[in-house]
Amino acid sequence: MLNKVTPEASFPPTAPVVAPRESVQVAHGVELIDPYAWLRADNWQQVLKDPSVLPADIRAVLDAENAYADAILGDTVALRGDLQREMRGRIKEDDAEVPTPDGPFEYYTRHRHEGQHEIVCRKPRGGGDEQVLLDGDALAEGKPFFHLGAAEYSPCHNRLIWSADERGSELYALTIRDLGTGQDLPDLILQTDGEAVWSADSTGFFYVAVDDNHRPCSVRYHAIGTNAATDRLVYEETDPGWFVSISGTRSKRFGVIVIHDHDSSEAWLLDLAAPEASPRLVAARQPGVRYELDHRGDELFILTNADDAEDFKIVVTPVTAAGRAEWRDLVPHRRGRMIIAIEAFRDYLVRLERQDGLPRIVIRHLESGQEHDIAFDEEAYSLSLRHVAEFDSTVIRFAYSSMTTPDEIFDYDLATDRRVLRKRREIPSGFDSGSYVTRRVFATAPDGEQVPVSLLRAKTTPEDGSAPLLLYAYGAYGHATPASFGANRFSLVDRGFVFAIAHVRGGTDKGWAWYADGKLTKKTNTFTDYIAAAEYLIDTRVTGQGRIVGQGGSAGGMLIGAVANRAPHLFAGLIADVPFVDVLNTMLDADLPLTPPEWLEWGNPITDAAVFEAMRGYSPYDTVSAQTYPPILALGGLTDPRVTYWEPAKWVARLRATMTGGGPILLKTNMEAGHGGASGRFDRLEEVALEYAFALACTGCVEWRARR
Repeated sequence: MLNKVTPEASFPPTAPVVAPRESVQVAHGVELIDPYAWLRADNWQQVLKDPSVLPADIRAVLDAENAYADAILGDTVALRGDLQREMRGRIKEDDAEVPTPDGPFEYYTRHRHEGQHEIVCRKPRGGGDEQVLLDGDALAEGKPFFHLGAAEYSPCHNRLIWSADERGSELYALTIRDLGTGQDLPDLILQTDGEAVWSADSTGFFYVAVDDNHRPCSVRYHAIGTNAATDRLVYEETDPGWFVSISGTRSKRFGVIVIHDHDSSEAWLLDLAAPEASPRLVAARQPGVRYELDHRGDELFILTNADDAEDFKIVVTPVTAAGRAEWRDLVPHRRGRMIIAIEAFRDYLVRLERQDGLPRIVIRHLESGQEHDIAFDEEAYSLSLRHVAEFDSTVIRFAYSSMTTPDEIFDYDLATDRRVLRKRREIPSGFDSGSYVTRRVFATAPDGEQVPVSLLRAKTTPEDGSAPLLLYAYGAYGHATPASFGANRFSLVDRGFVFAIAHVRGGTDKGWAWYADGKLTKKTNTFTDYIAAAEYLIDTRVTGQGRIVGQGGSAGGMLIGAVANRAPHLFAGLIADVPFVDVLNTMLDADLPLTPPEWLEWGNPITDAAVFEAMRGYSPYDTVSAQTYPPILALGGLTDPRVTYWEPAKWVARLRATMTGGGPILLKTNMEAGHGGASGRFDRLEEVALEYAFALACTGCVEWRARR
C-alpha cells in the first residue's frame, strides 16, 4: 500500500506528508535515526539508466512534491513565461562560435534559429562551403534528454568520434562517424565518460570506461572496425577513491592518462604514434601532491604544488625522465599568486594565474625567458583561455567578461602583442552596460578573514536597505566563482534586485589556502563566510534583513542547507539546486561510488570519530531543528549520479516534519534529467524562470499563494 502523499485539492494547497519508516544505524556509539532513508531506491543504479524502474511508492512521493510545488507557484505561471521570453530575447539564436583552425579546416559550433542543441561544423581553411558534422537538434529529436559530449575529429580529418548521454546520468555512448559519407560506423561503445583521444594514424582511439558503480576506472583502446567487447585494457585503477580521465597534448604526440582524487594526481603518457605500447608513468602519486602537464619537444612542462608550492609553480623535465628527480623550477612558487593553468606552444608558454582575486594571462617567450601579461582594469572580471588546436600557433585565444560586460573573444598575437576582437556577445533584445554598476566589497568573517563579494545592480536601484538581493555562492573543491557575465541575471536586476556572489572559503578565489580553510574540519568556515557576507550587505544597506534570497547548487546547496539551519532569519527565501544535504549518511556509506573519493574533501566519518562529530554538527539533513524557516525551493534530478535525488527529497520531508513555522518548503524533481537539469538551451530557461519567480515571490515583488 502506498503512503498517502498526494496533496489535497484545497486552498491553500496542503503539503505532502511523507510517512516515516524506522531506520537506525550506529556509528561511534551514536544512534542515528533516519526516518526517510526509504526514499533511496534499492535499485538506484538501474534508475540512472532507466528511470521507469523507480519503485512506485518513491515515484508517488516525487510526483506529489512536484504537484504541490506547481500548485504553490501556480500564480507565477504568467511571470515565468515573461521571464523565459526575456531571457530568450537575450540569446542570439543563430549564434556561432569563432572557428578554430587546424590543418586544412576550421572547426566551430553553431546553433540554428529555434534550435536547442549545438551543430558541429567545419569549413575549408581560407573559405569554402560549410560541412555539418553533427546536428545536435536532429540527434536529440524525440528524446526527453540529450547531451552531446565530445566531438573529436581524427588527425587525418576523415573521422569523428562523438558521444552522447540520453538519460542525464553522465553515461556516454561513443560513436564513430565517417566524415566522407556522413554515416556512423557500426562501432558503438557504451558506458564511457564521453572523452576519447585518437591514435596518430587515425585507426583507433583511447577512451575511459565507466564501471557499474559509475566510476571512470579504466582506459581501453579501440581499433576501428573491431568488436568493442575485445578492446584492449591499457590501464585500470582498482582503488575506488581514484578517478581516471584522458586527454591529448596540443603537440599531438601524447595522450595523457590522469588518475586523481581530491588531494593528489598521477599522470601516464601514451605514445599516440605507437598505441600498442604500454603507458609510461611521469611521477608516482604522492599524498597531497598534484600535477598536470603539457608537452613541447623533448620537455614536459608541469604545473604542480610539489615542494610545498601551495599556490603552484611550473617545472620543466625531460620527456624521458621518470619521477621528480629531474624536475627543475621554471616559474617558482609565489604565495598569493595562484597559477591556474598552463598551455605550451612551440615558442611560448602561456599561463593563467590569479592574484588578489583577479585573473591575468602571462606569456613567457621560452627562448629568452621574457614575460608580459594581459590584464584588465575592472574591479571584478572573468578571464579564461580558449582552445587553440595548433602547436605551432603564435596566436592564442581568450575570453573576457565582467558582470556588466558581455563575453568578448580575443585573438592575441604572441609575437606582436596585437589583440584582435573576434566576437562580442550580442544581446538581441538590447543591453546598455552603462545602466549598471558592478563592485567588489569585502565582508569580515568571524575569524577576521576578508571575504570578497561581487555585486551587480542597476544604477537606479536604491542603496537604502530596501532592495531585494540574490546571494549566490559555491565554496567547495577549490572551484573559484568568476565574476563573469550572466545574461539571465538581468531579469532580476532590471526588477530592482542586487545580484551578489560571495567568494567564500572552499574555493580558490584567494589562493589555495582559501580552499584549505573551507574543507575537512574547517568546512564550517564556508558557512560563516556566507553569513558574514549577508550580514555585511545588510549592515551597509545594500539590502535589508529578510530581503535576501540565498542560492547555491550541489556542494553550494549544502551551504544553503547549512545556513538555513544557522541563520534562517536573514533570508526571505532559499534556493537549493541539486543540494548535497544528506552529508553524514552519504559519507558513512562506503558502497556509494562517489563516497570514497569524497572523504578527502569532507573527511571520513567511518574511521574518524572527530570527523563524524564535526559532520554531524553541520550536515543540513541532520541539523534540521524546531524553528521557523524561510521559504525554500529545492531542485533535484532523478538520474543525477552526483547528488542523488533522495538527498533533497529526504531534506524537504524532515524540514516539514520538524519546523515550527515559516515556509513553504518546495521540492521540484526533474524526472527526465540529472545533475545539470534540462539539456536544451531553451528548456533550461524554464528552470531558471522558476527559480527567479520564486525569488521575486519571496521578496514580495509578486503575489503567490503562500503569501495570501
